[in-house]
This record gives sequence, structure tokens and C-alpha cells, in this order.
Amino acid sequence: MKSCMKMQADLKLSNIRHRNITQSHTSKGAKPCDRGYFGSKPDDRRDLSDCQSSSEILWEQDERRKETKAYYLCWLVLTSLSLLTRVYNIETPAHICWDETHFGKMGSWYINRTFFFDVHPPLGKMLIGLAGVLTGYDGSFPFNKPGDQYMDTQYVGMRMFCAVMGALLVPLSYQSVWLLTHSIPASIFAAALILFDTGTLTLSRHILLDPILMFFIMSATYSCLMFLTYKSSPFTLLWWLWMCVTGVCLACAIGVKFVGLFVIVLVGYTTATELWGLLSDLSISMVTLCHHVIARVIGLIILPLVVYSLFFALHFRVLDHSGNGDGFFSSGFQSQLIGNRLYNVSMPQYVAYGSEITLKQRRTGGAYLHSHPHLYPEEHPPKQQQVTTYSHKDENNKWRIKPADRDPPQELLYIHTGDLVRLEHVATRRNLHSHREPAPLSKHHYQVSGYGQNGTGDANDIWLLEVEGSSPGERIQTVRSKIKFIHYHVKCLLHSHDKKLPKWGWEQLEATCQPNLRDTTSVWSVEEVIDARLPNVSFEVYSPSFLEKFLESHAVMTQGNSGLKPKEGEMTSRPWQWPIDYRGQVFSGQDHRIYMLGNPVIFWFLLGVKAVFIIIWVSFSVCVKRKFSINPNLKVYCQRTLKVCWWLLIGWFLHYAPFWGMTRVLYFHHYFPAFLYSAMFGGVMLDFLITLLCVCVSDNLAMRIFHWCLVLIAAFILWSFYLFYPLTYGMFGPMASEENSSMHRLKWMESWDI
Repeated sequence: MKSCMKMQADLKLSNIRHRNITQSHTSKGAKPCDRGYFGSKPDDRRDLSDCQSSSEILWEQDERRKETKAYYLCWLVLTSLSLLTRVYNIETPAHICWDETHFGKMGSWYINRTFFFDVHPPLGKMLIGLAGVLTGYDGSFPFNKPGDQYMDTQYVGMRMFCAVMGALLVPLSYQSVWLLTHSIPASIFAAALILFDTGTLTLSRHILLDPILMFFIMSATYSCLMFLTYKSSPFTLLWWLWMCVTGVCLACAIGVKFVGLFVIVLVGYTTATELWGLLSDLSISMVTLCHHVIARVIGLIILPLVVYSLFFALHFRVLDHSGNGDGFFSSGFQSQLIGNRLYNVSMPQYVAYGSEITLKQRRTGGAYLHSHPHLYPEEHPPKQQQVTTYSHKDENNKWRIKPADRDPPQELLYIHTGDLVRLEHVATRRNLHSHREPAPLSKHHYQVSGYGQNGTGDANDIWLLEVEGSSPGERIQTVRSKIKFIHYHVKCLLHSHDKKLPKWGWEQLEATCQPNLRDTTSVWSVEEVIDARLPNVSFEVYSPSFLEKFLESHAVMTQGNSGLKPKEGEMTSRPWQWPIDYRGQVFSGQDHRIYMLGNPVIFWFLLGVKAVFIIIWVSFSVCVKRKFSINPNLKVYCQRTLKVCWWLLIGWFLHYAPFWGMTRVLYFHHYFPAFLYSAMFGGVMLDFLITLLCVCVSDNLAMRIFHWCLVLIAAFILWSFYLFYPLTYGMFGPMASEENSSMHRLKWMESWDI
């Protein structure tokens, strides 16, 4: 590898120093040869006759052959090291680590075809489940909590699948940087920064979505760059192939996590920039330009949408049995899940006085109206029975609907829009009640409670039924009617939202009475009706179409994502902490301790190199504006390299900056897609700085400086990995905060829990 990097340095320095391509050929009307930013493939054999003599062509062709061999040799070495470090001793520890409890469990649900709710799209969990099936896992392990022993469970296959996804990040980054710079040293540096980062390594060795997400992000980046290498031969087979591969990778990235949207924005920005350049090319007709736009709409918009929709079609087809996530979805959605109480069931079409019903809020992710025998605490007088909303089916969700002024009649009497009613909680026989006491969390709303005994209460139990889009006197329908419950005396709407009550309320959702009578989220529907007196109709009439299920799933996921809050005692982090490696994440807290922390030497180097880049970019820009004398080839080299750096910084920024505006709970692992672009940027900058240093000295000294830089950088990265690899593979003994710990000397920051 050292010899191939020497050859690459020889070629680069020779181009910059001695072969003044710009001066000698611009006068002949030819363009400088374009190698670099979105340039050719490593084995490209382009016609060089426009810019070089015959001897130069033969020389460069010979160098190109050597370069191609060196390229693939380095690729093989780096890929092998990546696989080795990711799969080494991967069965250890033999217990659940951190979020394996979630994604291993979800993989099991796919194997068992049990429906569940998650805030992420389905592709990553489906792939984990598929990996489990192919490696002998039967989906029976409960994945209850971190620390549980796997025992005889076949879990290694799922870890191995994630490790391979994580290992492929190294060759993908190597190839991407090559396409950007055509520099083997830059490609090796970028790949090495990812290869020897302990945080990326830790994420890759467990059953998580992160290695799968990062693999598709890097695949989309690489395929986009490959697509752009064919910009001089548009509409060819390979041009179409790489554009379609890019579209599929984009669909896969967002199909794992919504974070994949950021690489879509990056590819969109790159595509828009390219089309803007084509617009200024007067050799291209407007008809051809329209063909370019249409082709990209097909390959980068329509194709990803189709592929992404197919993931959900497969998701709905596989998860066809009822599970614990049903309650987050509408009644019609639930009716298509085998084992759900609404599946293949017949139920009354209308509601009558005396019917037992369940009420579900119609907003996205709305829950069931719920009560239980527990009272509000003393700080929330008058200490009446709690009324909440709950996302899971429960016997405490049942209510009996009665006339406002008497017990339910024996004869069949349907309920109509405009009726005054009482709702009696079936289990506790207390009525749904409200008064002008403030709600526990939403102080501008009124408290809702259960009041009375054996169905008898007072005038504050009366509610007026109003159905959207219905005239007074129309019957209330199951599922279809959009009902507002208006408190007759207080004049407020029965309401609920995503605020969770404290532990005294079992962390269920707060139910309130909303003073704003125009509120559009305070709408309910009757999901179940139990009444032997009423004729039944098949629930199939409420079944949604695929598009309705697709849109509802996204609305529920979006709401669930935004509502994620830290649990008590949970270790979270903020975006400002991530680039400085302020705090990691505990993966295993038992005797075999694993701590996900980015390699601090690499992280802090990347911070410094960003500052150096800004200084160089500003200085170079000033020199160009002031028309200082610069070697033409050095100027071209700087322009191209700085352009590449800006593109990678945009990729880093797009994957990092949006988290600053998020209110949901955040963890350190959210930074690692951005880290991939930061590492590639660092590799390009390392090569750039070494080249600038070598250009400033004589040829003989330049080669020695280059080799010394190479040795020092390699030693520095390997040394940092040697120091911190126990964080990934497991630590034993006392914590690093204790002086007798073997890790004590590595606790460089008090915030590290190693």
C-alpha cells in the first residue's frame, strides 16, 4: 500500500509542478484534462490526445495501469480489515445490548407476522428479521430488556448481518472519495478514519438499524457519484443503470429511518446543480434538456417512491396478525389484522341507549377514552377518579351510553346528533364528568374525571353530542360518525393529546375538556359497540385501501417520532455534544462493559481540520480575487479540491444541522451518518495538506516528507485505535473513574462513563 501511495504522489506532484497543462494547451484551443470532482472511473481509458503528446500519453497510460492495480489492492486490504474488525468475536457479549431489545424484538415480530407500531419505516427491521430466518433464528426469544442472556438463541446471524452492512461503509467511502478526487491517498485516509473509529465500529457489531441506514446512505452517495461519471454520455445503459441504482438506494435509506431524507436532499442538491450547468450549455437543445429533467424525475423521484411504497406493501402483507401496536391505528386499519377484535367481525352499524362502546380519538395516533379506579392526587383536587386516554385495548376502555335524565330504556332507542347523554364507565360505574378545575398538565383546559356511584352523579355528567357534517336528528354511526362531546354546563370539548401523565397516572395520555369549541382535534368515533338488541353489519365495509393505510402509517410514525421523550434516568445528549465527543452511550453495563464513543483522536482531528479548511479557503479566495500569481495547475488543483470539500461539508451539514431543531429525544448515535461525510472530508483534506506541503519543497525532499507524513498519520490513527478498542470489544474490572482501573488513564473527559 505504501508503494502505491508513493506512485500516486509522484504522479500528482509531477502534474502540479512540471506539466503546465493549462498554459501549453489552452493556447491550442484544448481544455485541460478533467480528472477529479465527479471524474472518471479508476480503469478509465480516455483519449488523451487533445491535451498531451504521444510520449506523455504512453507515460500516463502506464501510470494509469499501475494506479488501477494499486486502487484495487488498497480496496481489498481495507475491505478485509473492515470485515475482520466488525465480525471479530461478534458473539460476545452473549446478552442483549442497548437497543437490541427493540430491533431484535421487532425482527421477531416480522418472523411471527405480528403487527407492531414503531416510529421508523419498516425496511431495516424486515432485513433484520430476514437475516434471523436465514441463520436459524425462530423468532421465539422475547428480547425483554438489556442484559438478558441469549442462552441457546441463534442471535449471531442478525449481528453478523449488521456487521457486514457496517463493514461495507469502508470500501464505499474509499470508492466515493476516489470518484471525487482520483487520489488513492485521500481515499485511504477517508476509509481509515471510518475503519478505525470506535463509535462506528460499535454500532456495526449489534442488532441495530444504524449500520443498515449508514450502508444505504453511503450506497446512495457512491451510486450518485458513479452516475455523474457518465454525464458526458447521457441516456446510455450505464447512465440509466446508475441513476436507477441511486433512486433505489435513496428509497432504501429513507425506508430504514426518516434520517434517509437528508441524503435525498444531498442528491437533490447535486442533481439540481448539474441540471443548472446543463441549462447554461448552449450546445444542448431545450428538448434534450427536457429529456434530462424527465429522466431524473423518473429515476430519482418516481422510482424511489414506487420502491418505498413496495416496502410498505410487503410490511402490511407480512404483519397480518394483531399485536400490541394496533391501538395506534384507526378502527378500519385494525379490522384487517387477524386476531384483532375487529377482524372479520359483525357489529351494529348504529348506537343505541344502553350500548357498551369504546371511543377512539380520530386524530392521528389518537387513543381510547379510558378510566381506572385510581384517583387524582391531592395536588389536583377534588381527588376524583382519573380519566385518561390509552393506546392499547383494555377492558377499562368500555363505556355505557345513557340518556341525560334517566336510566337506559328497555326498548330500543337509537342515539342521534344533538342528544344529551351520560357516559358511564362500565368497570367502575362512575360517569364521565368535568368541572372548572384546571387539568393536571394543561392548565388552560378543564379537568375530566369519573364521578358518582353506581351510575348516579350530578349535572356535570351531561354531554351534548354533535356530529361533523350531520344534521340534527341523524343516527350516530359506528366508526364513521365524527363526534364532538360538548360539556353541557362548562361548554368545552372532550379532548386528549400526547402529553403523558406522571407515574401517578401510569404515564397514560392526559384527557381534558378543551374550552375552544372549534378545535378540530377534539373529535371521536365509536369503535366497538356491544349490544345484543342491535342488528349487525360486516366490519369489512370500513376496511381502508392501501393508500389510506400508507398515509395513516406515516402520520402515526411522524407523530410518534415527534413525541419521543427521554425516560427517567435515561442518558441522552444534545447536538452540540456530538462533534466534540462529549458523551457516549452505554451498550452493556454488566461485567463485559461496552461503551459507544467516537475515537476522540479522530473526532477532534476532524474538528481541527474543518477550521484549517476555512482558513485555507478564505486565503485562497482572497488570492484569486486579488489576482496573485499562482501556478496554474496548482490553482486548478486547489479549486477542484476545495469544491470537493465543500460538497462533503454540505453532506455533513445536511445530516447534522436538522437535529438542532428537533424537540424529540436524541442520542449520540444520531450523529454517525454525518460523521461519514466528516471522515471523507478529513481524508480529502489530509491528502490536500500533504500535497501543498510537498509542493513547497524540492522533489527529493517532497518524497521524504510524503512518506514521513504517511507513517505519522498511520501510526497516529492505529495508536488511537489501540488505546480505545476495549470500549468496543469489552472492558472488565473497575470503572475508569477508579485509580486501579486499567482504563483510568483513558478517561480524558469527566463526561465519559467508561
